[in-house]
Amino acid sequence: MKIGVLGLQGAVEEHIKQITALGLEGITIKQPEQLQEIDGLILPGGESTTISRLIHRYGFTDPIKKFAKSKKPIFGTCAGMVLLAKELSGSEDSHLGLMDICVKRNAFGRQRDSFEAKLDVKGIADPFTAVFIRAPYVESAVTHVEILATYNEHIVAARQEHLLVSSFHPELTGDTRFLELFVSMVTEYKKELIIS
Repeated sequence: MKIGVLGLQGAVEEHIKQITALGLEGITIKQPEQLQEIDGLILPGGESTTISRLIHRYGFTDPIKKFAKSKKPIFGTCAGMVLLAKELSGSEDSHLGLMDICVKRNAFGRQRDSFEAKLDVKGIADPFTAVFIRAPYVESAVTHVEILATYNEHIVAARQEHLLVSSFHPELTGDTRFLELFVSMVTEYKKELIIS
């Protein structure tokens, strides 16, 4: 199994380390054609406007949409959640527009307002310590979006079919359980490929 991390800006190395900690192959994706080599893609945290600009500049927009259309799993953390959302609160523009959610950027405040919180996450047995840094949250979601975790009544993790998002940075902890949720989605995808 090969998991790619979009390597244009943000917490790329941290994700690669977690992937390899699970004994999987992590690939830093710097060229659109590399998307053909991987089974799942992570859009890391960072600065969503900067990453979006670089996605357009380096010709990633259509290849990522094609990747999503093929039902290959995509996991967006923090800025990655913003990139995947169909709607951004207070803005007419969205970035990739793949997931039926409306996201509020920097919803929990600036960098100095960063914090950790223990969350109950659907699919994870014990509480997960989540790291929030300039974090967004999901303001609203269409009914077929599965809510995985909330914090102070705000949606901070969700899944829609092959798309997974989190407001927080699971890669900044030694806990691989949230990444394992994504890996299980990739495993499901690969099984379905074999069956079909």
